[in-house]
Amino acid sequence: MRPKTNSLLLIFTRNPELGKCKTRLAKTVGDKIALDIYRFLLEHTVTITTKLEVDKQVYYSEEIWEKDVWSPDVYHKKLQKGGDLGTRMWNAFRDGFQEGFDKIIVIGSDIYELSQTDLENAFRVLDHHDYVIGPAQDGGYYLLGMKSSHQTLFQNKAWGTETVLSDTLEDLKKENYAVLETRNDVDLYEDIKDIAVFQQFLKHLNHD
Repeated sequence: MRPKTNSLLLIFTRNPELGKCKTRLAKTVGDKIALDIYRFLLEHTVTITTKLEVDKQVYYSEEIWEKDVWSPDVYHKKLQKGGDLGTRMWNAFRDGFQEGFDKIIVIGSDIYELSQTDLENAFRVLDHHDYVIGPAQDGGYYLLGMKSSHQTLFQNKAWGTETVLSDTLEDLKKENYAVLETRNDVDLYEDIKDIAVFQQFLKHLNHD
């Protein structure tokens, strides 16, 4: 698929299968509710990205699904490659730059606080910076963008831990980068228990 724009959004997603997604959340709410919440987050991600005027690629964790929330008319579907998250993201960025994109941003698919405006702003930031990063409250990041490949950012990180953001910022300290507002991704029950939109999924817990 040939690029339509000079900007590319990479969306990293897990295949929404029972018992295989949001496993830390599932310890509190159960596998079925965790899956329902993840599907809800996927729909949200579709909503905030569909009208974004950039090229979009969805990277699946396990296998490409032809019929799901990601319309092939909007999203180019690919499969993550690599042993850990860093290698998988690096391969996606490298492929994107090889395809001719000038600005590439990666996000996950579980950030309810993220909006289309946030993403538009992140791409604009890359007009004046070489890198952009969106810190997550848990010490990771929900967004990373760049104008040229920087493999070090994806190496020697304890993925899924609270050191990822600080280690990445250390790699960027000599670079021209910008930091966005902190957002909360959804990994634990505590991340959603006080947010109104998630109460529909948590009703059964309140009767225990």
